[in-house]
Formats: sequence, C-alpha cells, structure tokens
Amino acid sequence: MTATYDYELKFKVRDYECDLQGIVNNSVYQNYLEHTRHEFLDSIGINFKELFERDIVAVVARIDLSYKSPLKSNDQFVVRTRVEHKGIKYMFYQDIYRLPDEHLCLKGIVTTTTLINGKLAVCNELVEAITKGKS
Repeated sequence: MTATYDYELKFKVRDYECDLQGIVNNSVYQNYLEHTRHEFLDSIGINFKELFERDIVAVVARIDLSYKSPLKSNDQFVVRTRVEHKGIKYMFYQDIYRLPDEHLCLKGIVTTTTLINGKLAVCNELVEAITKGKS
C-alpha cells in the first residue's frame, strides 16, 4: 500500500456481479466502495451500526465515480481509501486497482456527512478516530 492511502481491502469478482457484457455492473462498484469504508471505520474503532444505534447517522451526500477499465469475473482487485475531514464533510477518496498488475479500474470520491439526533452536525468521535487512524 502506498503512503497516500489510509486503508486497503482486497476482493475477488464473483460471477453474479457481472452483466451481460461479462464485466462488473457499474452499480456493483459502489458496493465495493461502501464495504471498504465500513471496514476502514471498523479498523479505526468506529462501528457503523453502533453509531446508528446512538442516533448518529452517517450518510452519503455525493458520489463521483470515474470508470477507467472494467473488472471481469474472477479478477482480484484492491480498493484503496484515503479519508479527509473537511467541515461537516468526510471525503473518501477511493481507487480500485486490478491485481496483480495494479491497473487502475476506478477513481471515486465519496462525500459523506453525519446527522446527530436528526440534525446535520460533525461527529467529533469520528473526526478523532480518523485523525488518530492517520498517525
């Protein structure tokens, strides 16, 4: 993993994730990215479900995906993630690379935010965990 990323998670494409063209359906990439974000949060001590149970709701506000090269059945790949806190936003920069050749397949920026007790607010616990996870 290069120094520009905070976390990475490896996957293997499953047959049912592919469309009639034999490539991973565009919507499936968002599942890969979301699973990686949740695993990253777990790795820094933040459990997505536990936040929700405490009325801290993390939500996606915007997703910008740039598809570079398709993944196919049985391809192995890695999702690499870097996160930044900016005001009320948590910016996840997520890139997907096919393995073992490290060919770039997708570049994504996922903007998230948090609602605390139903109101848009910064979750200090999340900010502290992100900051600590970077050091």
